[in-house]
Amino acid sequence: MGLTFALRNRHVLAKAKRKHHVFDPKSLNFCTFSHSQSQTSTKQNEDTVNEISAMLKQMNWQCLIESSDIPKKLNPEVVRSVLLQNKVSNPKRLLHFFDWSTSQMGGGPQNLYSFSILAVSLCNLRLYAHASGVLERMVMTQKPVLEILDSILRCRVDCGGSNCDVMVIEILVDVYRKMGFLNEAVTVFLEAKNGGFLPRLLCCNSLLKDLVKCNGMELFWKVYDGMLEAKISPDVYTYSNVINALFKVRNVEGAKRVLFEMEEKGCRPNVVTYNVVIGGLCRSGAVDEAFELKKSMAGKGLFPDKYTYSTLVDGLCRQKRLEEAKLVLEEMFNVGLRPDLFTYTALVNGFMKEGKVEEALRIKDEMVAHGIKLNLVTYNVLVSGFCKVGDVDKARTILKEMIAIGITPDTQTFTPLIDRYYQEKKLVQVYDLLLEMKKRKLEPTISTYGVIINGLCRCGDLQRANSVLEQMIAGGLKPNAVLYSTLIKGHVQESRFDEAIWILKGMRENGVLPDAFCYNSLIIGLCKAKRMEDAKTFIVKMIERGLKPNEYTYGAFINGYCKAGEMQLADRYFREMLDCGIVPNDVIYTALIDGHCKEGNITEAFSAFRCMLERGVIPDVQSYSVLIHGLCKNGKTQEAMEVFSELLDKSLVPDVFTYSSLISSFCKQGDLDRAFKVHEEMCQKGITPNIVTYNTLINGLCKLGAIERARELFDGISGKGLAPNGVTYATIIDGYCKSGNLMEAFRLLDDMPSKGVPPDCFIYSALVNGCCKAGDMEKALSLSHEMVQKGFASTSSFNALIDSFCKSGKLVEANQLFEYMIDKDVTPDHVTYTILIDSYCKAGLVKEAEQHFLEMQKKNIMPNIVTYTSLFCGYNNMGKRNKMFALFEEMVARGIEPNEMTYGLIGDAYCKEGDLMKTLKLVDDVLVKGMILDSEIYDALIDSLCKKENFSEVLKLLDGAGEQGLTLNLPTCRALIRGFSKVGNMDNAAKALESMIRFGWVPASNISGLINEGQSVANSEKSVNISKQEISGVACQAEP
Repeated sequence: MGLTFALRNRHVLAKAKRKHHVFDPKSLNFCTFSHSQSQTSTKQNEDTVNEISAMLKQMNWQCLIESSDIPKKLNPEVVRSVLLQNKVSNPKRLLHFFDWSTSQMGGGPQNLYSFSILAVSLCNLRLYAHASGVLERMVMTQKPVLEILDSILRCRVDCGGSNCDVMVIEILVDVYRKMGFLNEAVTVFLEAKNGGFLPRLLCCNSLLKDLVKCNGMELFWKVYDGMLEAKISPDVYTYSNVINALFKVRNVEGAKRVLFEMEEKGCRPNVVTYNVVIGGLCRSGAVDEAFELKKSMAGKGLFPDKYTYSTLVDGLCRQKRLEEAKLVLEEMFNVGLRPDLFTYTALVNGFMKEGKVEEALRIKDEMVAHGIKLNLVTYNVLVSGFCKVGDVDKARTILKEMIAIGITPDTQTFTPLIDRYYQEKKLVQVYDLLLEMKKRKLEPTISTYGVIINGLCRCGDLQRANSVLEQMIAGGLKPNAVLYSTLIKGHVQESRFDEAIWILKGMRENGVLPDAFCYNSLIIGLCKAKRMEDAKTFIVKMIERGLKPNEYTYGAFINGYCKAGEMQLADRYFREMLDCGIVPNDVIYTALIDGHCKEGNITEAFSAFRCMLERGVIPDVQSYSVLIHGLCKNGKTQEAMEVFSELLDKSLVPDVFTYSSLISSFCKQGDLDRAFKVHEEMCQKGITPNIVTYNTLINGLCKLGAIERARELFDGISGKGLAPNGVTYATIIDGYCKSGNLMEAFRLLDDMPSKGVPPDCFIYSALVNGCCKAGDMEKALSLSHEMVQKGFASTSSFNALIDSFCKSGKLVEANQLFEYMIDKDVTPDHVTYTILIDSYCKAGLVKEAEQHFLEMQKKNIMPNIVTYTSLFCGYNNMGKRNKMFALFEEMVARGIEPNEMTYGLIGDAYCKEGDLMKTLKLVDDVLVKGMILDSEIYDALIDSLCKKENFSEVLKLLDGAGEQGLTLNLPTCRALIRGFSKVGNMDNAAKALESMIRFGWVPASNISGLINEGQSVANSEKSVNISKQEISGVACQAEP
């Protein structure tokens, strides 16, 4: 009862701690007596003390006292005086008197000094066990630790001191330690040390050991430093404790250094020391190093014991090296050691975690065969293991077995069962388990509450999850950050961000500081929801509160910005992450590669991939697959194949996603032979193609017009254990529509319901397109109305209908369909408007085209180059070139890049307007961009330049046209020679002729005629004497 009471009231003692101070025992004045007492009262107490003292000398002292009126006169002061007066007589009798007097006074508190007298007296006679009991009761008075220590030291002064003074202090330290009051134990040790009382090494080692066990690292180092200050030499057990403490704080190198230094200082490690080091190395993952240390023991005359082997078995199991663990177990038997419960439980746990249930049960049977009884821990391991592998029925069987043999399950037994039932969403069974726990008076732990809250979040019952948290707090349990993180994550996954933020803010009110996991749960969710600005506010708060963003924090932002296509921001967070010394994982690199690929930034994608390799992050199949997929999407099939070869060289096995990407790329290029070769290769390597793979191949065949082969592949899908999906049907139906076989397309449509595949908008769109191309507008319209009725009318299907009406010249019907489309809430896109604009322009209805052009911009639908080109053609046909020029400038200002057709139209308009400077600039832009203009533009421009005698520009234009592969017609060439000859510029005439011959514009049969014509013009103009030989020389050089 005494120990229970003390543990319950530990907080009272903790509150009573004072600042450490150096004791001066002579200056202590513990007892203060009241001078207000009357002389009569004092005399009565003295008489009572004398009477009791006389009776205590008799063997029947208790009968004598009880038969007198002394019991009525007892009080704590009388007891204290009796003990002080008789301290040197019989301490055991005094202890019995003390106990008897306590009962006589109704269990009221005794004077603190009375405890001290008894403890010191008992220690003087080496009755240490009795002294320990007295000091335990003294501690249970709940007096502050320094008050108790003051009393003991005061008593020591009053008693004149003895050689056993230190033992009283040691026992007091020991009492506090055993009762779990480690702070108080350390206080006694430090204050006693400062007062010159040095506990023995055994006392210090015991205190150090318990401090390590309870993770009281700060107190541990205070005691250890105090020992060194007091010149208490450490022994092998002290060093073992120090090594253990260093391992606890993960200072592996420091722990190994202490092992080395203790030997240097002449303190030889024993088996316990080696076991501590081996255990620390195993817990830190350095199992191989632990084995090396075990080998070295033999050279020092030490032999591994049962604990050594059990620790190594546990270490191997933690690293999933189960076969090696079994070999160690065999070695134990070979050296004559019998594995114990701990050894076998470690093995059972290892096999259960790996899902090797049968092997775990075999080990269990082996335990029983060797006479080792399973305990609660082993059964909990089995229950938890079966729950993890999903065999909850077997877990329940194990539970029944343990109850049947008399082992009472605890909360830890039920927690994994509750977790598993929540995963399977079997809420009735969860309720039954909680009810059973209640019947057994098992209170849920923080871990159990965590499982319940996580389960409710998984089931989407967030309201009840919140209630469980409140219930937990009301029951006196303080939630930890992990539990809050689970709740925040649950709300985030349901996009309930406001509630998640409220929970985060409420943590502080309940005295729980949010950790990085809490913030990350919220940040990750916000980034996935593309609420990047909101996520930023929480990373700022996180840093303000002293928490460092980790790879998950940065990964959320990088992934979020990659998904949003904002690669500059993604790269910025990536660089910031590297600057902070945080190593990105393969997931982050893969997100960057994928983001750059989707934006067409192949160079940056490769850069991220190479950076990954340089930093020692090993790409997995997904990383390679994402890069290969990105390259394929961007038409870089050759580069994708090179990366694929690298993947194979690394002995990685490509998955179906990788192969499907390559097959798709080859299909897009029309290289079906290579596509089917890759398909064959994946099948040979045991990778089963999925429906996406077959859809890709069918699509490739359909695009090449190989519809019969595509149908053959389609019909064979079911034989591969796959079922065609909506995409498969849409692809083959589209193929039949494009090949003109509408009958088979509709037959497949009728077949879909029986296969359990409902037709969707893509299939209807393909059929509408097919009917439009076949000119069956009535059927196309019927399908369109059906789509509207079924609620999946698409813009693309309406576009096909409108385009078909427009091509038939039925603009009124097309416009009616356009209005019907809007009325049915089907949103037109830029294709819709471009079709109408182009048709109106071709019909000469430019005003109507302009109205649609303005309307689409009001709806924030951006015109593209095709839209603008349609208007240019309309204006050009109407001769409205000024409108063309204004629209062209507007288009360029919007950042829309002109194409060759646009340049041709505008160039032709400039020529017709006689604006040679703008024409030349436009031609120059075209040449820089590597585009090709129509030769008629060049003809018109050269003709205009010749008329203006701007021959230097003519020669530049000739070279530009020739390099683009254009062919100037013979009249243009003739006009050029005549123009040069007319002004007597025969050098340029020769250069022009050379270019014409070089580019093959002037046939050999016409060369002499051109020369003669040029000579004739020159003679008639009488400008200069022409050197016929000069031009003839050029002609001769051109002859083969």
